[in-house]
Amino acid sequence: MFVVGLTACAPDAVSDSFLSGDNTGYVAADGAVVEIPVADRGEPVSFGGVTESGEKFDSADIAGQVAVVNFWYAGCAPCRVEAGALEEVWQKFDGQGVSFIGVNTRDQADTAKAFSDEYGVTYPSLIDVDTAEAKLAFAAAVPIQATPTTLVLDKQGRVAARIIGPIDSPSILSTLVKDALAEDS
Repeated sequence: MFVVGLTACAPDAVSDSFLSGDNTGYVAADGAVVEIPVADRGEPVSFGGVTESGEKFDSADIAGQVAVVNFWYAGCAPCRVEAGALEEVWQKFDGQGVSFIGVNTRDQADTAKAFSDEYGVTYPSLIDVDTAEAKLAFAAAVPIQATPTTLVLDKQGRVAARIIGPIDSPSILSTLVKDALAEDS
């Protein structure tokens, strides 16, 4: 008898669970997209931390740009599913006054780096598991109650849109980013 192991091609139980609708391994969300009218936006959110590569990040570093902030962790199946869409939109807007920053809420740097390598994510992520510094900074504006959650910040650093749950299509996020870019500063 000859047996061949295909561990590299083995199904991912967490992703399979998400795709089948069981939603095991992450905080379920409704996938709602909420755009916040300019007049209803709160104060700019100042946030920061240390990236998976050990570099310090402060939102002041991206002042005047539209920013996409994605809250995620490696074991989150919908985070895996949406990684390609986020990277696609990041590549589309790279060099156009748009910054992307992930906020990893559960993993240490090595796990976050391995995820980025596996899923081709090239923008940095803050490692927020020990301090929750970034998550707390957004708590007053938009509590992060589900993972993944993606926020679009306007050029002033205010929350302009929120996607709770996985990004179904790069076009949705692209539209939100375009809308924020088109606003007067």
